[in-house]
Amino acid sequence: MAYPENFRYTKEHEWVLEEAGTATIGITDHAQSELGDIVYVDLPKAGDKITQGASFGSVESVKAVSDIFAPCTGEVVAVNDTLTSAPETLNQDPHAAGWLVKVKLSAPEEIGKLLTAADYQQYIGS
Repeated sequence: MAYPENFRYTKEHEWVLEEAGTATIGITDHAQSELGDIVYVDLPKAGDKITQGASFGSVESVKAVSDIFAPCTGEVVAVNDTLTSAPETLNQDPHAAGWLVKVKLSAPEEIGKLLTAADYQQYIGS
């Protein structure tokens, strides 16, 4: 799996793509692979605030339930409702169609402190 160079990553296996003050957040291909078949996703609602490092939802697979940790701080402006009826989208396309939420950033400088694609791939040992 190639990890998009324009994304930033966390050691908790989330990715973030920042565009014009809005961050799209998802879980990495590595995360979905480790989880196995994803059967349920619990996400915040538009208008909810999330804080960098804090849990803002969870992903449930046939193996386990895992918290999703915010890679950045801000207000949720969009939620990927497709995941409610088709959580397997996270397994099929984690870096595109499987995005989780979009957040209006309140501290854009947080993004620059996250891992680059090369750093993340080194971290997971690929």
